[in-house]
Amino acid sequence: MDIERNLATVQRNIEAAAKKAGREASDIILVGATKMNDAEAIQRAIRAGLMYCGENRVQEMLEKEGQGAYKGAHLHFVGHLQTNKVKNVVGLAELIHSVDSPELMDCISKAAIAKGVVQNILIEINAAGEESKSGFAPGDFASAIIHAASLEGIKVRGVMAVPPICESGEENRPYFKLVQQLFIDNSEKKYDNVCMDFLSIGMSGDYMTAIECGANMIRIGSAIFGPRNYRL
Repeated sequence: MDIERNLATVQRNIEAAAKKAGREASDIILVGATKMNDAEAIQRAIRAGLMYCGENRVQEMLEKEGQGAYKGAHLHFVGHLQTNKVKNVVGLAELIHSVDSPELMDCISKAAIAKGVVQNILIEINAAGEESKSGFAPGDFASAIIHAASLEGIKVRGVMAVPPICESGEENRPYFKLVQQLFIDNSEKKYDNVCMDFLSIGMSGDYMTAIECGANMIRIGSAIFGPRNYRL
């Protein structure tokens, strides 16, 4: 598993996609999706230049945090977050990507107030309306922002989406464009705790298309760390 070479390839692809879209590669944040990778592998990626790590599972994140896996990088939480595990993530992850319900917002707000912190979050959109995935329906996005704006202890920093699994990144272009338009339409709305900074779309199979559609944050796992062994 050549993490260093894989990371360099991803970074070159980011530069190429940004150039094609008339953008600067430096404006795009690469979050390494570190699920099912051990502390040694994560540290290899960080030493090779990875600056952001994104974990999917709370218990795994806590274990690896205790092992110093993320030392030298920023830590994000990118997976589905259950309300009963919120207290373990708030204040530890700099950004929670996957806020998918008003109830989860309420729990994050309560935990953040109790800890005396402001938790940065992204609102998750279920762009394709898939029953197997969480997230707000596109038509409910505006009301989700309004609800978040009513809460203390949280700051909305943008939007996140997980599009359908597909064979070609091009197949997800319509979903990326939909989420991008929601991001743009709501960027001009003024709330004290809402600032549309990040459009988090794009993963290993479609991140170049996502960059062309305006992504400034991408979440890359297997393209850096290799295929995951789900039998472990």
